This record gives sequence, structure tokens and C-alpha cells, in this order.
Amino acid sequence: MRALPALAFAMLTALAPGVGARAPAIAAAADLKYALTEIADAYRRDTGNEVRIAFGSSGNFTQQIENGAPFELFLSADEAYVDRLAARGFTRDAGALYAIGRVALFVPNGSPLAADATLADLGLALRDGRVKRFAIANPDHAPYGRAAREVLERHRLWPAISPLLVQGENASQAMQFAASGGAQGGIVPWSLTRAPEVARLGTALPLPAEWHRPLRQKMVLLKSAGTHAVAFHDWLGTPMARRIFVRHGFALPGETG
Repeated sequence: MRALPALAFAMLTALAPGVGARAPAIAAAADLKYALTEIADAYRRDTGNEVRIAFGSSGNFTQQIENGAPFELFLSADEAYVDRLAARGFTRDAGALYAIGRVALFVPNGSPLAADATLADLGLALRDGRVKRFAIANPDHAPYGRAAREVLERHRLWPAISPLLVQGENASQAMQFAASGGAQGGIVPWSLTRAPEVARLGTALPLPAEWHRPLRQKMVLLKSAGTHAVAFHDWLGTPMARRIFVRHGFALPGETG
């Protein structure tokens, strides 16, 4: 556990070569990979300032922050992790909702599984052996993995599919498993499937939000946050940033998605 802060900092440095020391360290849920990268680019063009972003699972980042990882801003895929950090005194305040996420069924090109948003064919495919592997994020620490499990449990598919699961350490890795052809399909973040480089690899269908607990995504400034982290945090509420979130498939708090 003592190695976590150093590991997190090394990952940040590798992700952002050449970025100046003033660039704040941001921990972001993996479902934000494409949206937040685009937002950070727009922020740099607008302000001239850089940020360093590490993407991963919200649960793992929470643990790293509790063990001293040098992040200044945390964007979680589940408000519960921010609430936990706030209750334990790691944050400046209670944080704020910035987006509502959705999950999608992703079926890679050439898969024998039908792209069926009712999941009826998934049930049939489990019985007739067409599905050998199915991708989700690890539900123990990735909110989108938890949502995927809830969807599968709702449709009474969990007992049959759980031995066939390939679990990503975070939502982005689950997306890679689903899109690479190593699995016949997966339940992954809708936001990741909308990227052109992913969309060309298969078919994605958003699943009804009522099939799982809401993915209420919260961000919070940590106690170590400096002025540059505060500036980026505030910029995330601008109309430009909000439009980017929507374009990547997120709903905004207080609005219908």
C-alpha cells in the first residue's frame, strides 16, 4: 500500500511528458477517457494552461488518495467515493455532481452475439454456447462494473455469465476487452463507445438507466488543490465543457439525458 502514491505520480508523469510543474494532477474515472481528454485540450486552447490526467477506477483512486497520492482534483464515476473522502477529511468540501453516466451493450464486429438491447439474445447465447467470454469492469471497485452486474442480475443472467466474465481493472480496460474481439460482447460505459476509434469496431446500444442504480458522477477538490486545479475545476462548469460532456453521451445534473 505504501507504493501507491509513488505509482500514481509515476503514471501521471508518463501520461503528460513535458507538462510544466504547475499543471495540476487530476484523477479521473476511466469512463471519462475521451470526454475529459477533449475538455483538457479545449481548456489549454482557451487558457494556455495544462493539466495532468490519470485515468483509472474510482475505487482504486479513492484508496490511493487515502494513502497520500498527490492528486489535486478527483472526478469519480460514483458520488459515494467522493462522499467517503469528504467524510474522512481529504477534500475541501462535499464536491459537486458533474454528470450522469449510462452503460451500453457493446458487440464487436464478427461476434455471434446479436446487438439486442433487450438482452434477450444474450440469454439465448449463454444457453446455446455462443458466448464464451463477456467483458465488464471489476464491480468491486469500478462503478460501471457494478452497474453492469446490476443489469445482468436484473435479467437473471448473472449466475450463467459470471464464470465467463473477463473483468477489466477499470471501465477503459473492459472496453478494450469488449472491442478487441477477445470477448463476444460486454457491458461498458456508453461514453467510451461513442469515440470514433471504438465505434468502428462494433455496435453499441445504450441500456435503460432504470436497469441499474444511477451513475451519479461527482468531482471534488482535494485538500492539496492549488490555484490551477481550482481554475480547471471551475472551467468544467462552463458551457463549452458541458457541451463536450453531452456530446460524449453524458447527461448533466438537473437535465434529462
